[in-house]
Amino acid sequence: MKTASLKEIKVELENAPPEVLLELCLKLTKFKKENKELLTYLLFEESNEPIYVNGVKETLNELFITVNKTNLYFAKKTIRKIVRTANRYIKYSNIKTTEPDILIHICEKINDLNLNLKNNTALHNVYLSQVKKIKKAVNGMHEDEQYDYLKIIKKLE
Repeated sequence: MKTASLKEIKVELENAPPEVLLELCLKLTKFKKENKELLTYLLFEESNEPIYVNGVKETLNELFITVNKTNLYFAKKTIRKIVRTANRYIKYSNIKTTEPDILIHICEKINDLNLNLKNNTALHNVYLSQVKKIKKAVNGMHEDEQYDYLKIIKKLE
């Protein structure tokens, strides 16, 4: 089966009646959890971004509770899972401040775990890659917004 291009899909959706569009959306939500999460964000949470960000942070906090601090191998696995989850939630939002807010929260929570990042290269690299992502997201912002974030980044480094 050949996949249609985005333009072809857009033209077809523009010509479809509302009942068919509703049915297509419902079918999409049945097949993948990410589709359902995206639709939930677009319908209910897009209008109030701070509440969405706080909800994501609470979800991540619940995952941080499960981190095994005694075994760094399992801690690394769990932290990578947390980062994947956060990236999935970040992907839904088009607001520029969402990504650094969530990533800063992750870095702060990793620091709160009191894991010796210097002894574990993989964990240290995960942490550094999050700091690098924060820098990249902040560089794309307006100068006034950058100032507060740059102070936080200095603390994280």
